Amino acid sequence: MGLFDLSGRVAVITGSSRGIGRAIAREASRAGASVVVSSRKLDACQRVVDEIRESGGRATAVACNVGVKADLEALVAHALREYGRIDILIPNAAINPAYGPSSEVSDEVWNKVLTTNLTATNWLSQLVLPGMAENGGGSVILLSSIVATVGAANIGVYAISKAAEAQLARNLAVEWGPRGIRVNSIAPGVVKTDFAKALYENPKAAATVANMTCLKRLGEPEDIAGAAVFLASDAARYITGQFILVDGGASIFTPIG
Repeated sequence: MGLFDLSGRVAVITGSSRGIGRAIAREASRAGASVVVSSRKLDACQRVVDEIRESGGRATAVACNVGVKADLEALVAHALREYGRIDILIPNAAINPAYGPSSEVSDEVWNKVLTTNLTATNWLSQLVLPGMAENGGGSVILLSSIVATVGAANIGVYAISKAAEAQLARNLAVEWGPRGIRVNSIAPGVVKTDFAKALYENPKAAATVANMTCLKRLGEPEDIAGAAVFLASDAARYITGQFILVDGGASIFTPIG
């Protein structure tokens, strides 16, 4: 088995009916993993499962609202019932219902964002990691964001949740590393998903953001999926606790010089 081969492994991916999650599910399957596709809408998950199966992969669908702990418990139970183990955990589901200064965000929205984007990830980790350790280890990949590295004027609560998620990855890496579990976070830049649809469908705005990267383009979901498959595989077996920016060089680009 090569370093990038995921054959025989089981991956649970939340928020995987579209966008980055869907791309990760498809690429993990192509690398050999059995995939549990999950989001709120079962029919949307099933379409991804059908795509994977048509390509010769193994996948199953389960509906899950990650903000509901009982749904996460049912997700884990489904994965174990179908495949008997979980080797790769990728909590990708996230929300950003508020646009504007964080000082104007209601307590209800604040709590909803933090529960969905951070607390749910911790819940899911608590449900999965003990069994993963008993099976000899595995890989956990959290989805942070480039906005975790800067002050964010209009998506501040989202940025806070993603910065905390990166720290959660570091803490889990320290706690579970001795039991063979690696935990890393990926921080995407601007990627062509529904989350950034208003931006990339505006040619002027899209060009402005693209020009702020070294590669002069926006990200594609597959760009993030490639990093996730790498981190899930033995090619990354000595990488843990890391915050990996996948942003086309936006974080280091300067127009000066």
